[in-house]
Amino acid sequence: MFQYCCLNKISDTGLKLFSGQYLQVPETKDADALLVRSANLHGIVFPERLQAIARAGAGVNNIPLEECAKQGIVVFNTPGANANGVKELVFAGLLMAARDILGGAAWVQAHAGDEQITQLAEKEKKSFAGCELRGKKLGIIGLGAIGAQVANTAVNVGMEVYGYDPFLSIDGAWNLSSSIRHISDVNTIYRECDFITIHVPLLESTKEMINEDAISVMKPGVVLLNFARDLLVDEKAVLRAIGEGRVRRYVSDFPNPVTAGQSGVIVTPHLGASTAESEENCAVMAVKELQNFLENGNIRNSVNYPSCDMGVCTSESRVAICHKNVKKMLSRFTELLQETNIVNLSNSSKGEYAYTLLDLDARIPEHILEEITRTEGVFRVRVVK
Repeated sequence: MFQYCCLNKISDTGLKLFSGQYLQVPETKDADALLVRSANLHGIVFPERLQAIARAGAGVNNIPLEECAKQGIVVFNTPGANANGVKELVFAGLLMAARDILGGAAWVQAHAGDEQITQLAEKEKKSFAGCELRGKKLGIIGLGAIGAQVANTAVNVGMEVYGYDPFLSIDGAWNLSSSIRHISDVNTIYRECDFITIHVPLLESTKEMINEDAISVMKPGVVLLNFARDLLVDEKAVLRAIGEGRVRRYVSDFPNPVTAGQSGVIVTPHLGASTAESEENCAVMAVKELQNFLENGNIRNSVNYPSCDMGVCTSESRVAICHKNVKKMLSRFTELLQETNIVNLSNSSKGEYAYTLLDLDARIPEHILEEITRTEGVFRVRVVK
């Protein structure tokens, strides 16, 4: 029996996928796995039995990844599950920035009791005029699941799309329209594009990448959109640029005291993935990741351990090992298991951490299991079957 705990509201569409061998518990101390959305896990002491954490969403800044890795706790996220929901909101942001839809709607609301509103509207509508998206240049920084969908949709509405992603995979490239211009220097996007939207993870290397220096290269009157993470943008620098007329609009999905209520800024209350469909998709993906890991030892979409998949175990036993990515670790495992026939083996690494799956033709002897556990650099050993 596996036990799991939900630290946030998780869609029942996902939770219903858990079979009878899973039990939901109210406290983390009793859990083999955690399901989380926005709950802050930094500073939490995780129980020894905890094996995995699944984030029903893409961002994992609320989870201490290094600490988890050192305890052999595999952390999953759900990339792409909410991509369509975020993409649609990005286009809502583009439309609100291009045309003063919010200003026009507010004017109508303010004049709701005026019997002459129809005639007045014909006179006032020029105050809310804007531009069309068709024919405009859109720069997209980051062509992952969300950025790629934004790019393809922008092509379909007639925008000229520039895409920048130095880490774009071959599979990712295949998902992109051939009309997208792939840019090797982000400054080209800054210089050429009328609208710029950012879709990269928050890392030390990307923190405040949209800053005073970047803005100084941009076209006058550029519109900036941020539906990824607020810390990717130096928002004080953006506000200065709006005041000086260098930036026309800043659209963000992350309300905070710096931007809320400021002129030239449109802020939504973190609505990117707030659709029933996105929440269901994230929950379903998170639950499936946990099931595959707990039942088979397979890892897919982990952010702190490498991917590893040996399917369903058909051998007598399967052993999973979380360990440091150091030389001769695998030979140490095979040496300890020399009296047991290894039917299948997979070893993969990700930075400082590695993961090994071993299918055996017999149950692993307890003393061998203890020897592996005591090996320097091993964080966790688990008998999956």
